[in-house]
Amino acid sequence: MFPVVAELAGRDGLPVALACKVLGVSTSGFYGWCKRGCSARAVSDAELTATITEIHTASRRTYGAPRVHAELRLGRDIRVGRKRVARLMRSAGLAGVFRRRKGCTKRDPGADPHPDLVNRKFTVDGPDRLWCMDVTQHRTGEGWVYCAVVLDAFSRRIVGWSIADHLRAELVCDALDMARWRRKPPAGATVAHSDHGSQYTSWAFGQRLRQAGLLGSMGSIGDCFDNSVVESYFGTMQLELLDTRAWATRQELANAIFEYIEAFYNPVRRHSKIAMLSPVDYELQHTTAHAAA
Repeated sequence: MFPVVAELAGRDGLPVALACKVLGVSTSGFYGWCKRGCSARAVSDAELTATITEIHTASRRTYGAPRVHAELRLGRDIRVGRKRVARLMRSAGLAGVFRRRKGCTKRDPGADPHPDLVNRKFTVDGPDRLWCMDVTQHRTGEGWVYCAVVLDAFSRRIVGWSIADHLRAELVCDALDMARWRRKPPAGATVAHSDHGSQYTSWAFGQRLRQAGLLGSMGSIGDCFDNSVVESYFGTMQLELLDTRAWATRQELANAIFEYIEAFYNPVRRHSKIAMLSPVDYELQHTTAHAAA
């Protein structure tokens, strides 16, 4: 713990007595350690802890040891064991965020569903083979904000999104339109998978699917596992953004969601399902490999 005290006192200017009290060590022991001099391992641990702290802060304090370790290894080319990273994070009081369980979306009783073309098989061999769609909501001081997303199952990238103060069909239509405009998939090549919500069974949304040549698909009734990829994304956004503070206005939250998706989640955030790369980097790697083949 003494290297951490030294790091806090030196870098952050925290009083030694306070740092020792927080970490549960004695000030006399710390000063005795200073007189004896630091071992090479202690110096290395202190330097690595500073880098780990920097990565943790840059991740918006959301990364746990696995993603910090991935950033050290893949992003900074620092060879270090994952157990050592976990130990230093514990010593420095750094921790990732952990997702809580949530319920499943319930079926609209008046829905006219598409057939299930996915059957929980979310692994695809390239981008724009399978898009998963859903809507989440969060309260602000002015009322509810609703966010619809279109997620590419291959890279976990959010390819389309829409934010509004209502749950009308145009919310999901706008998210789909963004995905179509960005990706321009050929007709008949992309499955568009959703739950049984009224927005996705509406005439307007069905017309959008037909116009784009997308293949509509819906999971079984009331089963969140049939749309687990996008459910997982919403759980992540809830944990890393929505629940981190109270939001005063709808516009404030809408701006934050936009920034989270386009500035952090898509281009930066490392994802365990895609070799600890970000969605953008994973797609770039696939495109490069495909071009070289």
